[in-house]
Amino acid sequence: MSVKFSDSVKYIGVDDTTIDLFESQYVVPKGVSYNSYVILDDKVALMDTVDKRGMEQWEKNLTAALDGRAVDYLIIQHLEPDHAGSIARLVELYPEVTLVGNAKTFQMLPQFFDLPLEGHTLTVKEGDTLSLGSHTLTFVMAPMVHWP
Repeated sequence: MSVKFSDSVKYIGVDDTTIDLFESQYVVPKGVSYNSYVILDDKVALMDTVDKRGMEQWEKNLTAALDGRAVDYLIIQHLEPDHAGSIARLVELYPEVTLVGNAKTFQMLPQFFDLPLEGHTLTVKEGDTLSLGSHTLTFVMAPMVHWP
């Protein structure tokens, strides 16, 4: 199930009510949400993927939200598995997708996934922008920002 925020922004994340500890440390009696969003514009941007535990439902949510379109950009905001666990599946589904992240993202990515990245990455730094059409994304570094 996707949740429509506007005509162009949809939440496609999933809930995991089977997990009882976040980061194997913090009690989460109602589980956790793996947040992922899609922006539908001239170009389609996907904001993060989800943990592998929710990949099947996330893929259904993504497919429904895209309504036949392809993903142009995957914005990788965070490389921990609960945010990035489905990157390999996304690349398998959309081999022409461009992965967008900072220099550290692409330094660390091969430690998690063996992906064909050549020609499919866009490295951004503080203040860079990416136009999707009527939406423009602005990139900011926010190290160590995390929940809880």
